[in-house]
Amino acid sequence: MKEKIEILVQKEKEAELGGGESRIKRQHDNGKLTARERIDLLLDKNTFVELDKFVVHRCNDFGMGDKKILGDGVVTGYGKVEGRQVFV
Repeated sequence: MKEKIEILVQKEKEAELGGGESRIKRQHDNGKLTARERIDLLLDKNTFVELDKFVVHRCNDFGMGDKKILGDGVVTGYGKVEGRQVFV
């Protein structure tokens, strides 16, 4: 059981990196925030619940079979803005 929890924790960390640390660095180098950083600024503190964090695409055309990013490059979920529930 402990091994399965460790695997889940590792996948969670991988999903939060999106396309990886190099892509996060590129966003920051261009003066931009990542999607998760922007969501954190928009929503009330600690209210965001991400949906479909582990989804990946099923496309194998155009070399996409080798490029699987958890969350498929999309961040969706719900949280609160000034106490009102919203979906992002």
